[in-house]
Amino acid sequence: MTQLVLEQALNGLQFGLMLFLLAAGLTLVFGIMDCINLAHGSLYMVGAYFVAAAAQAADSFWLGLGAGIAGTAVLGLLLELSLFRQLYRRDHLSQVLATFALILIANESVRLIWGPAPLLLNPPAALSGPVEIAGFFYPAYRLVIIGVGLVVAALLYLLVAKSRIGMWVRAGAANREMTEALGINVRGLFTAVFVFGAALCALAGGLLGPLLAVQVGMGESVLILAFVVIIIGGIGSIRGALVGALIVGTVDTLGRALLPTLLRATLPADAAATLGPALASILIYLLMAAILFFKPQGLFPARA
Repeated sequence: MTQLVLEQALNGLQFGLMLFLLAAGLTLVFGIMDCINLAHGSLYMVGAYFVAAAAQAADSFWLGLGAGIAGTAVLGLLLELSLFRQLYRRDHLSQVLATFALILIANESVRLIWGPAPLLLNPPAALSGPVEIAGFFYPAYRLVIIGVGLVVAALLYLLVAKSRIGMWVRAGAANREMTEALGINVRGLFTAVFVFGAALCALAGGLLGPLLAVQVGMGESVLILAFVVIIIGGIGSIRGALVGALIVGTVDTLGRALLPTLLRATLPADAAATLGPALASILIYLLMAAILFFKPQGLFPARA
């Protein structure tokens, strides 16, 4: 049982760090630009497709990952310049409708280009085997994902909390009008943040591609979890996004792995197999409700 808990805790850490890559860009776009971008998950999907297609063409996972991140960043730049600059001045209803339309356009575009079948993305051959940790074997590729997530989280902390650009970002999140009055190019800052968020989406999609199916519509479910993360952590807060992502990733993974096993001790096997996944799927939403009851603005609100 201890080995199962440790293994699932590592899985939860890996999943939480990938959620952080998605939630970091989303919380900055929402917190700084006050723009609800439902198409953020579509950038994750398109990024995964770009990485998979480039990796197959180059016969190299790492070259494909770099090319996919660059391609998604360019796509994010084009979207920001052509569409989102118009949406910043609109109300939230207009933003929701426009970005929901982007989801449909992205899904159909991917289906037309790559077809309805999932696209194959294999991890690097050197990382395909397991390594031994504390007496049990764990996939080496998942450890690499954890390492990449931790490095990106540390770099984001240094960028947002310790650099001049981060100071501008935090100032823009706190008071856009005052930031513009101080001579900061908020429009250029918005563009850079949006492109950076798109690149993080591609990084998450490319790293998770070998573990999950690279398929049409893969961004919708993860988008819901990303919104849960930023609501728990606090809109506009990078620290909140990291803490919220780790909480959601760990609770979701441990809940799906352990609840059915625990329920079998008190319920028939069939009932436990049915009730366990159902309870696990709503566990993070109950957690979100409980946190918001005591902290309505999230754990680490940006404007605190």
